[in-house]
Amino acid sequence: MAAEHGDFTRRWEPGPRLKGLWRGALDLVFPPQTLDGGPRPLAGGFSSPVWSRIHFLDGPVCDGCGAPFDFDPGARCAPCQAKPRAFDRARAACLYNETSREPILKLKHADRTDLAPLMARWLSRAARELIEDADAIAPVPLHRLRLLGRRYNQAAEIARALSRLTGTPYLPDTLVRRRATATQGGKSGSGRRRNVAGAFEVPAGRRHRVAGLRILLVDDVLTTGATAEGCARALKAAGASAVDLAVVARVKEAAGLTI
Repeated sequence: MAAEHGDFTRRWEPGPRLKGLWRGALDLVFPPQTLDGGPRPLAGGFSSPVWSRIHFLDGPVCDGCGAPFDFDPGARCAPCQAKPRAFDRARAACLYNETSREPILKLKHADRTDLAPLMARWLSRAARELIEDADAIAPVPLHRLRLLGRRYNQAAEIARALSRLTGTPYLPDTLVRRRATATQGGKSGSGRRRNVAGAFEVPAGRRHRVAGLRILLVDDVLTTGATAEGCARALKAAGASAVDLAVVARVKEAAGLTI
């Protein structure tokens, strides 16, 4: 059921043109305000100073984990060469720092689902080649107990917006988290892997939805990659031909940051 990702109702939605006219009318009556409380936004809800502090990953990145480095696109960093990930490729829109952290946490914990389309636009640029190759988009799932408390899955909100933006089919309820896990925050890499070991699956009745397909997995933040790898293994066990990963932000230095 799509309720596992917060899709509790199906409702009519206006088309892009009607949405654009409505937004334009609202902007005339209520001029846009920044998400960060700064001067009037230039684009995307942030003031100019904040845009300059978000470290977007526009340059060369490792094809395997999305880490920024100085080699040509398509190359892989030493850790990825030494120990390939369960997912095939990864891209992140930006680094997780004190500036990008605030809107991500607002989406995750403060009911700011209106930020999901903005982050989907970031991903449509950063993960463009992965989106072009993808047969379908799937979010990292929440367990039903956590979803009950949070009321929505932030990864699903981003994935749904990205699907609408790109036209790539969306699979909201194919990958599930079959058991509740403790939060990953504060755990070491090995602790994170143990925490999510065997936590994800594609139920037998839904495996036909991913069999033979290249799936783009979507999440908000990449830290050690343990969660994404658990999801990738479950999708591949269900018959997916490949699993790529797109995240809003990736951690460069995990110390001192709470996710």
